Amino acid sequence: MATLNGATDVSDGVESITQKGFKVSTRKLPILKAGPIEDMTEKLGITVPEMIFGDNYVRVEHVKSGWGIEFNTFDALDRVDKTGDKMLKVSYSKEWQDNRQHVHSDIKEVIKPFDWSYTTGYNGTLLPSDSSLPSFSSSAQGLPVQLLMRRDPLLFVGTTDLFEDELADNGMSIFTVKYRVMPDRLLVLARFFLRLDGVIFRIFDTRIYAEFSTGEIIREHLEREENYDTVKSKIGNRDDIASVMRQPDLLLELCPIIKTTRERLELPV
Repeated sequence: MATLNGATDVSDGVESITQKGFKVSTRKLPILKAGPIEDMTEKLGITVPEMIFGDNYVRVEHVKSGWGIEFNTFDALDRVDKTGDKMLKVSYSKEWQDNRQHVHSDIKEVIKPFDWSYTTGYNGTLLPSDSSLPSFSSSAQGLPVQLLMRRDPLLFVGTTDLFEDELADNGMSIFTVKYRVMPDRLLVLARFFLRLDGVIFRIFDTRIYAEFSTGEIIREHLEREENYDTVKSKIGNRDDIASVMRQPDLLLELCPIIKTTRERLELPV
């Protein structure tokens, strides 16, 4: 079934829209079963999260040039540190590591130590890997906040989950991708959120902004981090503190930015 300009298409778990030369697609399927989980574990070399949506993705494509960028589960997890050098040193980390290594006992290759918090600075996979296409370059230009604050009609909006893990009931590690397509622009927010109880909060956000009339693409990556007790003390004695600590939108201002990267490119219109 073809995707008409400004209309959505749904097929095999994939939903897409094409608006003024830009196509946004997302696939939402159930969590992986045992076979695909074992296959992904072997390829990655790490134990995968408890809830892994390995078939899911969000993709932005520019029809005229063939340029695209995608957020998918495998590539997000492939950015997790596999050396163990960045593993969070907490009292129960070794016990967690040992227990999770027995989850897929049929895998012949021994899973080596890795960052079991699943922290990933993944900022998207460029499609295709063709040097002849426009590429990002460093930029001081931020997102056009005033344009994004406008109440433009939302033609295509939603959230796609890539993975989630409760870290042996010691917190949560989750990667989600939100998207919204408006008549003249689009915005994608890929977010990694980590809460490790008694240790740390992390919120890593990558935003992809596209302006249809100019072909301008901005990629902004922000990493926030704060000590767990510091965030908890700032929240105060609220009745809903447990709920607040599961919602990164409510924690953004409590976690200072430790890294900022901005890039841009222009596509032919």
